[in-house]
Amino acid sequence: MQDYWQHTMSAALDWRHDLHAHPELGWQEQRTAARIREALSKLDIPWRSCAGTGTVAILNSQATSSGSSKKSPHIALRGDIDALPITEQTDRAWKSTHRGCMHACGHDGHAATLMATARWLKHVEDRLPGPVTLLFQPAEEGGHGAREMIHDGALEGVDVIYGWHNWPAIPFGEILCPEGIVMCGNGTFEITLTGVGGHASQPELCRDPVLAASAITLSLQQIISRRLSPQMANVVSVTSIEAPSGPTVIPERAVIGGSIRVSSEAAREQINTLLQEISSQTAASYGVQCEVNIVRRYQATINHAAPAQQVRKAWQALHGPEALSTQQALPVMASEDFSYYLKEIPGAYALVGADDGPANQHPCHSPYYDFNDRLIEPVTRLYASLVGAPLP
Repeated sequence: MQDYWQHTMSAALDWRHDLHAHPELGWQEQRTAARIREALSKLDIPWRSCAGTGTVAILNSQATSSGSSKKSPHIALRGDIDALPITEQTDRAWKSTHRGCMHACGHDGHAATLMATARWLKHVEDRLPGPVTLLFQPAEEGGHGAREMIHDGALEGVDVIYGWHNWPAIPFGEILCPEGIVMCGNGTFEITLTGVGGHASQPELCRDPVLAASAITLSLQQIISRRLSPQMANVVSVTSIEAPSGPTVIPERAVIGGSIRVSSEAAREQINTLLQEISSQTAASYGVQCEVNIVRRYQATINHAAPAQQVRKAWQALHGPEALSTQQALPVMASEDFSYYLKEIPGAYALVGADDGPANQHPCHSPYYDFNDRLIEPVTRLYASLVGAPLP
């Protein structure tokens, strides 16, 4: 049993490095999906495609998940598979072979961990107390992959779902899985300002959209500091101002881009209203026209109490009572489409510490980031524990 476990860990490591070398963006994960499905077929694990490049596999399907003879809940485990449009700057032997695309968030490691879990659960399938569904999900990075997986029936028959994310800001071996909110919701905005362009020497004949954009950018900073309660965890960030022009030309148009992070849908509505009001009224005071486009993305990721408690209990059983993260402030301001699953059924999402030294302190979405391979084994043990599988 121990030998099979070690072989599973070794295979998962090779598999992770292969995925990292061949990253694919959301909804383009054709090779990744093919590798997942090939591996599942070799393990004799039934699977079906879901939402295009997603894959749903099931183990111990003969176990009942309803009625008086119910032995154990039907549990789903999720791993995301998409990469990001970033050019990798590491010197790893397995670095991305696709310039402009890399696994900068560790989804290669998440997928490899779920595949290691699949391999182990198949090995002990006759000892599983209930059915287990494995979700290899595409397009987490802004593509609403979880939503589309749900629409394609990924949660049919599932009672509880668990997911995780590696987190370089947390010390290795610690886990964060609170009851309630763990990650914020998000959205993006674009503010288009149209004025009257002209010669830089005659500003009185122009209506300057660059000046208006500057004023709006400063005014938007007051939403968090002056218009919302300081107890609320929210962010408004202007991330770009585009107004192409020459050194002697006042342009006709400027575009402001940015992002928001929200702790609740009520906060989202308040921020969106203020974005619209502040932008349009400030623009009017500078004599320029304003159009605000706000895009809702993901809602906050909010854990259910009992599953979150189960994750913490299982992790502490494996790593000791001191293995819970206490330093990371909550909620984490990043966002996750795992929120879609948690709106449908009970479940929990955990952040697992990856920081074991300088090599694994680069934040997610950095061109210098690489997944910490030491996480594969402990998270595979966690997943196996959560579904009641024996461990070596």
